[in-house]
Amino acid sequence: MMAILLAEANRRGYSPDTTVCSDQVRAGRPEPWMCYQNAINLGLYPMEAFVKVDDTPTGIAEGLNAGMWTIGVAKTGNEVGLSRAEIEKLSQNDLQEKLEKAYQRLYQAGAHYVVDGIWDIPKIIDQIQEKLKLGEKP
Repeated sequence: MMAILLAEANRRGYSPDTTVCSDQVRAGRPEPWMCYQNAINLGLYPMEAFVKVDDTPTGIAEGLNAGMWTIGVAKTGNEVGLSRAEIEKLSQNDLQEKLEKAYQRLYQAGAHYVVDGIWDIPKIIDQIQEKLKLGEKP
């Protein structure tokens, strides 16, 4: 499955520096091993300088278990689970209800931050960098 996804990502101009699948480590999410293996592959540490972005409670738990900052993705993620076209067809009230539930589930999972989509992540990274400068850890 990952070969298909990586080929499509590459076709669209995205080539990750590292990928790790659950069959390459002792156990998958919510255990931290895939996060650790990515850090090893990149040759980077400490883990509190990493950010785990995910759209599921299990993915958030993985990041927390690895000692990382976590950002949940609500509107464009699994918790809302709709395409752009489906979202655009929703009434404002229905969309707001789905978003509230998605935000709540990701925050309940322990996410440090929750955003609508990836376009919101750069400003959160800036906030995390400021916290790291102050010595804060996830």
